[in-house]
Amino acid sequence: MRANRAALVAVVFAASATLSAQRGATGTNPAGRGAAQTPAAQNAAGPGQLRVTKVRPNISVLTGAGSNITVMPFDLGAVVVDTGSTAMADKVLETIRQLSPKPIANIINTSSTPDHVGGNEKLHSAGRRLPFEIVAGEGPMVIAHEKVLTRMSAPTGQVAAAPEGAWPNETYHVDYKKLAAEYRGGEQIELIYMPAAHSDGDSIVWFRHADVIATGDIFMESSYPIIEVANGGTINGVIVALNKILDLAFADFRSEGGTLIVPGHGRVCDMSDVAYYRDMLTIIRDLMQDMIKKGMTLEQVKAAKPTFPWDGRYGSTSGPWTTDMFVEAVYKTLSAKK
Repeated sequence: MRANRAALVAVVFAASATLSAQRGATGTNPAGRGAAQTPAAQNAAGPGQLRVTKVRPNISVLTGAGSNITVMPFDLGAVVVDTGSTAMADKVLETIRQLSPKPIANIINTSSTPDHVGGNEKLHSAGRRLPFEIVAGEGPMVIAHEKVLTRMSAPTGQVAAAPEGAWPNETYHVDYKKLAAEYRGGEQIELIYMPAAHSDGDSIVWFRHADVIATGDIFMESSYPIIEVANGGTINGVIVALNKILDLAFADFRSEGGTLIVPGHGRVCDMSDVAYYRDMLTIIRDLMQDMIKKGMTLEQVKAAKPTFPWDGRYGSTSGPWTTDMFVEAVYKTLSAKK
């Protein structure tokens, strides 16, 4: 039985390695999240510049500001999903104004990670809440799960992680939050809570009419997922969230085309990319769970290289998120006492 299982695992590894090579894996990436995560790599115009990709008639994606930013202009304003890093906030605001001359009406945060909320304060101060005639003078609704507010603010006597002007002012604590289409250009937008995934406050954002899903750091097209163990992230939560994305998405043909997926970092994707990523993580999770059951230590698991078939595409040996850091995060969440 064990021999058969070992043979099956070997076949899976060989097939995965071949698929990684076919998808362009040429060697371990030394640049952390991957060169695609820097402004220079995301925009041929050079460092400090933003690249705008129009993915639907009413939706564009900004890359080069830290995280991917999804922008939906409409007749009265704009909806913005994530705001990038603090350092790029001025450039982000300038670019959004080129897409829409109207004020930002809504900011949605997929998590509290700094490169997703760094521009909140700047964009909030430049926006206006709808309807203008009723809430005159108020800044835009900054919407997120309540745990994002908890992470960005602080209990009495402690220093907050972000200035108050950057905090969400509209939170939800249940499984989802639906935003009415009336003040969003007719677009139906739903925030869906994904607990214990990349962190404990993740939301995916579904533009239902446009058929676009912004995933935040639950899905990272160019690296292994960043699992913030200290903030409640787990590998099982990431896999559950990826399955939810696949449940919502439709394809044009088989698993290709159709619903567009905007990852936290990297290029715009479709169902096939998410399914490949989900399958990879499921295999890695199962292999590591088996190693843990056998009593292997973290160092022994690292030495066994459970991620090897995919390191050419998603791995890294330096930078803010390395392969070893990913393996350690998975190990911690799988070996934690229930």
